[in-house]
Amino acid sequence: MSKHIAVLGGGSFGTVIANIMASNGYPVRLWLRDEERAELINTNKENARYLPGYPLSEHLVADTDLRWVVQDAEAVFVSIPSSSFRQVAEQAKTFISSEQLLISTTKGVEASTFALMSDILLELFPQNPIGVLSGPNLAKEIAAGHITASVIASKNQELCQRVQQILCSKTFRAYGSDDVFGVELGGTLKNIYAIAAGLSAALGVGENTKSMLMTRSLAEMSRFAVAEGANPMTFLGLSGIGDLIVTCSSPLSRNYRVGYALGEGKTLQEAVDELGEVAEGVNTLKQVRQLSIDKDIYMPLAMGLYEVVYNQAPVAEVIAGMMSNQPNVDVEFSVPR
Repeated sequence: MSKHIAVLGGGSFGTVIANIMASNGYPVRLWLRDEERAELINTNKENARYLPGYPLSEHLVADTDLRWVVQDAEAVFVSIPSSSFRQVAEQAKTFISSEQLLISTTKGVEASTFALMSDILLELFPQNPIGVLSGPNLAKEIAAGHITASVIASKNQELCQRVQQILCSKTFRAYGSDDVFGVELGGTLKNIYAIAAGLSAALGVGENTKSMLMTRSLAEMSRFAVAEGANPMTFLGLSGIGDLIVTCSSPLSRNYRVGYALGEGKTLQEAVDELGEVAEGVNTLKQVRQLSIDKDIYMPLAMGLYEVVYNQAPVAEVIAGMMSNQPNVDVEFSVPR
């Protein structure tokens, strides 16, 4: 009998990747904190809270016993919000051995340190093969069977190949990369600009404006990435421009929905409460804005959005201020510096 796969986190994305692997015939154990929800998932074969109407495989079993879920698993996928990621990883550490594959699917940063989730895994599990799964992956579309692609990034090629093998299906495939930092940073930064896109959609902006917003967002993401030591070319792939397009275009994106609520005049707290799920971009925006100040990285969109989100600045005034800035080059990494 083959080893099982563990998935930590019973949210929408954790559930869909668990179900992909289970549907591929692998025994999968899904960890949740809530015992009642775990029992309902096992009884009804449905995660009614996050993915109602989406049938789950018989090979998927939910449980609240962290030791039972992770011990002796071939691979452990961690799909925990960034605010709880370290805490859960530390709890699981006692039960994880050095040969197990560890893969983060969380697109966010730790509030107190700006550590990415792979940084936390590397700190806690320095001997383990570590990877990151990121891309234009709206969970509800994956559940509905829409063709989807993602990126599995790791310095360990065997991990990349194994994750590709256990995740690939008729409607889902994973492309490999060795740029862990760039892939993870792309998935993290795009959450900020999804908020801006949702806000602008609520205000009824034109298609020209939407196009400008996305392309300048990509430029800003790349600028930040280069300042932090990432490869800007990674942002031309699925985890960069691919993820940015989908989250800036779809109401299924949690960060887009937060931005849309803000554009309708709701407060940040009202927008987050209305969502009922974690929107990683809210915390990421605060962290990136501070880091851009500390390191003198030019990020006018992020700075302007911060003023709207956290200081209730009038959108019209913020836009007017950004439009008065001196225009820079279009694709700055193609110009000799």
